[in-house]
Amino acid sequence: MSKKIEGFSKLSKAEKINWVTQIHFEDASEAKKIISSYNHNNEEKQKLHDEFIENSITNYYIPLGVAPNFVINGKEYTLPMATEESSVVAAACNAAKFWASRGGFKTKILGTQKIGQVHFLFEGKTKQLQTFFEQKKPMLIDSISSLTANMEKRGGGIVDIRLKDKSDLIEDYYQLHLTFETVDSMGANFINSCLEKIAKTLQSLAVDHEVFLKERFSIEVIMSILSNYVPQCLVEAEVRCPVRSLGGQTGMSGMQFAQKFILAIEISQKEPYRAVTHNKGIMNGIDAVVIATGNDFRAVEAGVHAFAARNGIYSSLSNAFLEGDDFVFKLKLPLSLGTVGGLTQLHPMVKWSLELLGNPNAKNLMEIVAVAGLAQNFAAVRSLITSGIQKGHMKMHLLNILNQHQASANQKEKALEYFKTQTITYSAVNDFLKSNP
Repeated sequence: MSKKIEGFSKLSKAEKINWVTQIHFEDASEAKKIISSYNHNNEEKQKLHDEFIENSITNYYIPLGVAPNFVINGKEYTLPMATEESSVVAAACNAAKFWASRGGFKTKILGTQKIGQVHFLFEGKTKQLQTFFEQKKPMLIDSISSLTANMEKRGGGIVDIRLKDKSDLIEDYYQLHLTFETVDSMGANFINSCLEKIAKTLQSLAVDHEVFLKERFSIEVIMSILSNYVPQCLVEAEVRCPVRSLGGQTGMSGMQFAQKFILAIEISQKEPYRAVTHNKGIMNGIDAVVIATGNDFRAVEAGVHAFAARNGIYSSLSNAFLEGDDFVFKLKLPLSLGTVGGLTQLHPMVKWSLELLGNPNAKNLMEIVAVAGLAQNFAAVRSLITSGIQKGHMKMHLLNILNQHQASANQKEKALEYFKTQTITYSAVNDFLKSNP
C-alpha cells in the first residue's frame, strides 16, 4: 500500500490518526491506543495544544522537574526544567546547593540587541549604492513606523540600519544589516515583519532612483530574515569563593580541586572534541529552562554554538581561574529570550513555569537561564575530575534500565539497594534481574 497522500492537512484529526496507524503500523488498534493515552483529558486544553502546530495527532510528553535552592543575585529561585536526560535536574540541584552556601550566583547583562538582515544583489558600483542608501535611509526607517510604534512605547524598536558590502563573498551581494531592541519579546515575528517591509521599500525606492534608472541598475532582494546569531545579546554568570572553601568533599584540598578544575576548563578551551561535549553539558541546563519557559531552544542552540566558534576554533563557553585567594568560574553566552508573545500566554505549563520564577522580564530570564548552564557545567566538570561522570549519571539512569527490562516493583526496590555499592551497567542490571526473578 502506498504511503503517499494528498491533502493530509485538510483531514480531521480522527482521519489523520486512522491513516497514520493503518498505513504505518502492524497493529493499528494498539497504535491508536498509545496516541489516545497521550491526549489531554481536558478537551479544551487538547484543542489548544493541537492548534500549536499543523497535523497534530497527540502530545509528546517530556518530564518537567524543578531544581530548588538557586541563589541568583541574592534572590532565591526554584528553576523549572523540562528534559528527558536522567541526571540533569539532579546535577543542577547539587550545584545550586553547593553554591548557595558560598554566596550564590552573580549575573550581568552585557547587551540585548538582536539582528535582522535584508540580503540583496546590486550590479552597480558600491559607491553609488552607498550614496543611495544614505539618502533613502530615513525613508526605509519611516516605512516601518506602523510596525514599530507599539514596540517603541515599550522601549524597543529599530536601533540602527547599515549597508554592508559582501561582494567579496558573492558577486554583487550586499546586506541591509539592522539592529533591534525587542524588550521582553523574543521578537522573531516583529523583526521579520519589519525586514520584509523594508525590503519592499528598498526595491520600490530603487526603481525610481535617477542614477539607477540612467544606468539600468536594479536591486534584487534575495531574502529578508532575522539572525539567530546574537553576539550583542549577551549575559554573563559567575560563581566565586575562597579556594579553601572547595576542599573537604572531594578527597582533594581546595587548591588541588581548583587547579584540576581550571585545567579541565583549559582543555575544553583548546580541544574542540572536548569543547563540544563540554558545551553540550552547559546546554543540558540551558535547554531545560528554555523549553520549560516556552522559548525557542533551537534558536538558542544555534546562536550559542556559533558564538563558541567566533574566534575561528570551537571552544568552551565557560572559563575558570584564580583571582587572589578566590576560585572564579564564569560563563558568557548569547541568549535571545522572551517572556511575552509566542507560547508564553498560551501554554499552561509555560505560564506556570514563568510564575514559578516570579514572572521575570526577558533580562531576568536571560540571567536565570545562564545560571542554569553554569550550574550544570560546574556539576559535570566536578564529577569528571573526581568520581567520574558515569557514577552519578548511571545511578540516575538505573530506573530507566529497570523499566526497559519491565522490572516489577519488588525487583526495582532490591535493585536500587543492591546498586548503591555496585557498578551500574545494562548487562549488570540484566544479570541481577535474572538472579532475582
